[in-house]
This record gives sequence, C-alpha cells and structure tokens, in this order.
Amino acid sequence: MRSKIFMAGVLLLVSTLVAADDVKDVIMKQLQKIDQNIPVVSVNAAPLKGMYEIELSSGEIIYSDAKGEYFLLGQMYQLSDDKGFVNLTEEKMDDQRQAQLSTIPDKEKVIFEAEGSEKTSVYVFTDVDCPYCRKLHQEVPKLQAMGIRVEYLAFPRQGPGSPAYKKMSNIWCAADKAQAMTLSKQGKALENIDCNNPVLAQYELGQKIGVTGTPAIITKEGRLIPGYMPAEQLAIKLGVKP
Repeated sequence: MRSKIFMAGVLLLVSTLVAADDVKDVIMKQLQKIDQNIPVVSVNAAPLKGMYEIELSSGEIIYSDAKGEYFLLGQMYQLSDDKGFVNLTEEKMDDQRQAQLSTIPDKEKVIFEAEGSEKTSVYVFTDVDCPYCRKLHQEVPKLQAMGIRVEYLAFPRQGPGSPAYKKMSNIWCAADKAQAMTLSKQGKALENIDCNNPVLAQYELGQKIGVTGTPAIITKEGRLIPGYMPAEQLAIKLGVKP
C-alpha cells in the first residue's frame, strides 16, 4: 500500500515538473515571436496563481499568463495583514542586487571601515562631482562611529569619457583609495593614473540593478535607498541605534 502511495506521489511530482517546463517553453516561444534574442534569464511561477515571473538579463521583471498571451510590466504587490502592501517585484530585485553585489571583492571597492564592532554595512554608488554625494561623504565618519561600514562603488552619471569618470578612475588607481575619494570629494585634483580598474563595470552593474542617480545606497540585503539621507536617519532605517 505504501509503495502505491509513494509511486502516486512520484508520478504527481513528475507530471507537475513536466507541466511547469511546458509552460516555460510556451512563454519562451511567445516572447521569441517578438525578439528571437530576448535576454531571458529565468521563468518561474509568480506568487499570483496562474501568473509567471520572467527575469531578463537587464534585471527587469515582467509577468505573463501560462499561455504567454498577456504580459504585465510593472510592480506586483501583495496585501499582508502584518506589513500592508508588500512590493513583491522589489523584493525579487533586492535578491538580485544582493546576489550580484556580494560577489564584488573588497579590493574593487573604496571602503570606510566601521569603528569598533561592525553592526551592518551599506554599498553606495557614488559620483565624485555629485553635490549630494559629497554631502553624504561628510556623514561617513558619523556612520563609521555608529558601527556602519561604507563600501563605495563607482557610478559616474555622465558615463565613460566624462570628467567624473576620469576622476573616479584616478581614485580606483590610487594607492590609498579612501584618501583619494575624500580628497576628490573636497574638490581637490588627483594625480592622473592609468590602470585596469572596475569603474566601467560598476557603472554598468549599477544601471542593471536599478541605479538611476547618485548617491544610491543599497543595504547588505539588497534594498535600494535612493538619494541622500542624514547619518542618523539612515542608521534608523538600517536598524542601528544612532
């Protein structure tokens, strides 16, 4: 009797997996009618029954029905008794950001270490010529004193070839990147240095994960906090007592 129940369970599982694969194939074929080279990373069941979540290599999330006839581009929310409206699309993007940022080695970042015991850390996409980036940098010592580690990544808003791009390349090529960051944000000129650096790669990554301006603060969990925020207010948002 047990073996029959077990086999029935196996058959149900196999049929479910086959059905899921069939749905993915259908959706992919529909998308390829629009563009043969559409950059799909994954197709998975969405939290809403009957809908599927499609992740593109650009980081965008779109939704489709099982037949690939209807598509939605935008945010999906769930009403929770505890949290109110929960942005499920943003939660998915948080996961994407966390996964990609966590692979960047420390040597490719400009790091300002926490003082004493580290309580948390943030990534900050920055542009040295951005006024609010400079204002946030003045708050970094306060963040450090509260046990918050700041990890800078490059995002020259005007892109490759811009004055900010060159300045940021000089920072990442400097022997003391943290000191070079501070000097540059004080408006001081740095020595022109050529080296292999990650400025372009970080700029492109920022675009991919939803950074549209600077400063862009991202928590270690991948949550994006756009714009400037005073140190005490940011600490509260991060769950750190000022």
